Amino acid sequence: MTAIVPRVLIAGDEPQLVRGLKIMLRTAGYVVETAPTAVDMLAILAAHPPDVLVLDLVLPDGQGVEVCTQVRRCSKLPILIMSAIGEERENVRALDAGADDYLAKPFRAQELLDRLRGVLQRSIAGSGSSTLEIGKLVIDLARGRVTRAGAVVLLSPTEFEIVRVLAQHPGRLVTDGQLLRAAWGPEHLMQTHHLRIRVAQIRTKLERDPSHPKYLITEPGIGYRFRDPQETVA
Repeated sequence: MTAIVPRVLIAGDEPQLVRGLKIMLRTAGYVVETAPTAVDMLAILAAHPPDVLVLDLVLPDGQGVEVCTQVRRCSKLPILIMSAIGEERENVRALDAGADDYLAKPFRAQELLDRLRGVLQRSIAGSGSSTLEIGKLVIDLARGRVTRAGAVVLLSPTEFEIVRVLAQHPGRLVTDGQLLRAAWGPEHLMQTHHLRIRVAQIRTKLERDPSHPKYLITEPGIGYRFRDPQETVA
């Protein structure tokens, strides 16, 4: 049986960057299409949806945040955004609008390939199972229980909700706002200090060395990732 080759759509209007990405991804075995504008990108999505979208946050006819919102209205395809250094606020807005991950320009080729592979794998795997296994952790979604190497980890309901959201998207960057909304509700989106305290408490229970976490990884100023310690870090 012939393997299905993933199709990548790159939406961006920087010719040198787009040309370099096309060469890099085609060499890695992807089929690549490009769109210089949001209008062109949406037309391709409607006519021949790709497997993953690589989206520059700034397009000539639209901002990445609004584009993410438009895409999410009609599609669940993975979205990997690209942004310039210093655009953390826009990164957070795009992630909250539905993007799956981000890369800060300039980035290494291997970092792009790792992030692409990650969002594609998570899209295929989905989150239908009621039990998640990450490293030595087992998260039982139905019973609201976590075990580490077979021993029960005592988490409060709020702590479990934070772990649940992160574990259902392993490796994916989840923003502070998304975690605050899930654990406390939309009226608490500004209370990031509460989240930091809870994350520190969770680390004392899940991590062998909380000061050097292997599972719950911080993305400064943006959010957190839940990672399998045995996986290679990009």
